Amino acid sequence: MSQRTKEIVLEIVKEIIILAVLGGFVFFASVFAMLGMLPLYAAVLVPVIGGAAVLLVMVFASEFAGKKLKKAMLIGFCVVLAGSGVYGLWGWHDSGIAELEERDNMLWKYGPFEEENLLVSLEEESELKFSAEEAAALRLDGATALYPVYAAFVQTTFPEGEYRVYDGTDDGYGQVTCSGTTEAYQRLIQGRTDMIFAAGPSEDQLAKAEAAGVELHLTPIGREAFVFFVNSNNEVDELTVEQIQGIYSGKITSWKEVGGSNKKIRPFQRAENSGSQTALERLMGDIPIIEPEKRDRIAGMGGIIKEVASYKNYDNAIGFSFRFYSTEMVKNGDIKLLALDGVEPSKETIRDGSYPISNNFYAVTAAPVGEPAPQQTDDTLGAFLNWILSDQGQELIEKTGYVSLD
Repeated sequence: MSQRTKEIVLEIVKEIIILAVLGGFVFFASVFAMLGMLPLYAAVLVPVIGGAAVLLVMVFASEFAGKKLKKAMLIGFCVVLAGSGVYGLWGWHDSGIAELEERDNMLWKYGPFEEENLLVSLEEESELKFSAEEAAALRLDGATALYPVYAAFVQTTFPEGEYRVYDGTDDGYGQVTCSGTTEAYQRLIQGRTDMIFAAGPSEDQLAKAEAAGVELHLTPIGREAFVFFVNSNNEVDELTVEQIQGIYSGKITSWKEVGGSNKKIRPFQRAENSGSQTALERLMGDIPIIEPEKRDRIAGMGGIIKEVASYKNYDNAIGFSFRFYSTEMVKNGDIKLLALDGVEPSKETIRDGSYPISNNFYAVTAAPVGEPAPQQTDDTLGAFLNWILSDQGQELIEKTGYVSLD
């Protein structure tokens, strides 16, 4: 074999190795992006940049490519990089509006005694007023959707002061905090808070309480509707409960099957043990719920609303939440709530029972199994719960936007 032939063979081998390594990176990066292991915009960027890079390497490694072709390919690659950079920055900014920041900013608007907060109040003096010492003994937590309710309780019955959601303690949470349903139940079971405000516990949360030797004591304090929503451009305005069950079991996969366009349905879900995911599980009963793609399981309720509202990718999506949260706390004109079995979700239809999916929400306490509920042994906790169930407490629930027990 001549020296020239050896050089050509070595050059070909080198090109194959380079292309294999680069192509493998592009392939696996694209797969990871599609599986949701990378940000959604990466599913577009990785194949585009990777494909352009492969073509550039092939041209520059080829002995048959002239200088003009190489120059044109280099300019083209630079254009691709510039365009990808702009798209990537836009995608990073769009997805990088941290949901935690959004949630914290929203909670701040309902902070007790914060200036110009959105909390409701009583017209008359509260029948219950805690001293500073009594108030300091109450640690409260709960679901994001119910923070406006129990923050109003605090503003009405606690002495004026700072009740921050987060503080500088080892626990990280303030005396009156809002860690969300999943964490709130965990903290209650572990004895790190005294009372939480949330939807009923999931089977997993009940099992964790049992394993910890703890009994959860649930006191209904109001009612709310569990709602489903779609992008505002979706032709579908209503579904039946049976159709919802069909969608979330995977039996119904196209909007055409329920009166819409011929598009695949993208059913978003929430994190396990969240209040709304637990509500979905109760609705489904013994019907198995379809396993969502990783990027279709959204951590926060604000996130699921944002994704369904998006015109970029999810105009074929469906999501779920609670009525007050989706219409008042996160006001988004790009979604619409669906009527179920022909009934719109409203305070009136929740109250008269015509809306098919309405549930109690609770003030929840915990005690070792076999021992009385804390509100029976703690005078401050008992007085607080009794006041919540009184006309004044129920009035605040109504004024906030939920439905009282009466």
